[in-house]
Amino acid sequence: MSKKRGLSLEEKRTRMMEIFFESKDVFQLKDIEKIAPKSKGISPMTVKEVLQSLVDDNMVDCERVGTSNYYWAFPSKALNARKHKLEDLQKQISDAKQRKVSLQKVVEKAKVGRQDTKERSSLLKELQALREERTQLKAEVEKYRECDPEVVEEMRKSNVTAKEAVSRWTDNVFAIKSWTKKKFSFDDSRINKAFGIPEDFDYMD
Repeated sequence: MSKKRGLSLEEKRTRMMEIFFESKDVFQLKDIEKIAPKSKGISPMTVKEVLQSLVDDNMVDCERVGTSNYYWAFPSKALNARKHKLEDLQKQISDAKQRKVSLQKVVEKAKVGRQDTKERSSLLKELQALREERTQLKAEVEKYRECDPEVVEEMRKSNVTAKEAVSRWTDNVFAIKSWTKKKFSFDDSRINKAFGIPEDFDYMD
C-alpha cells in the first residue's frame, strides 16, 4: 500500500488562505493551529511556517496587539498582492525581451564578419543570463499558480513568447558557429573553445 503524499507548500498556502476567505474573521496563531490541521489537513508542525510565508508575501495581514499577534486576510487584499507581484514579473520578462532584441542586433553584425572574440563571449554570457532569468521567472509564476489561475495563464503565454525568443537567439549562436566552420574550417571543439561556448550548449527543452 503506497504512502499518501503530503501537501506541497503551495497547497498548504492555498488551503490556509481559504480559512481566512471563508470565515472573514481575525485569528491568533493558536486559533489557526487548531483550525488548519482539522479542517484543511495542514500538518500542525508547519502551520506557523506557512502562515509566516503568507505574511511575508503580503497576502495575510498581521498586527500585534498587546502581547498577541492577530492575523486576517480578505480576498481583495490578496488579489491585489498577487496582481502586483505578477505585474512585476511581467515587467522583468519585458525587460529581458528588450535586451534580447538588442543582443540579436549585435549578433547580426557579428555574422557579417566581425571577429571580436571578446564581444561574442560577452554575448554568450548574456544569453546564459537570460536563460537563467527566464527559469527564475517561471519558478515565480508557478509559486502563484494556484492562487490566481486566470492571471497566471496570461503570464504563461508571455513565458512561451520569451522561450521562443531565447530559441531564436540560440539559432543565431548556431548560425555563427556554422559561418565560422565554413569561413575558417574550424571544428566544433575549436569554435566552442575560442568563443567560450559550453560543450553541452543546446536549445531549451
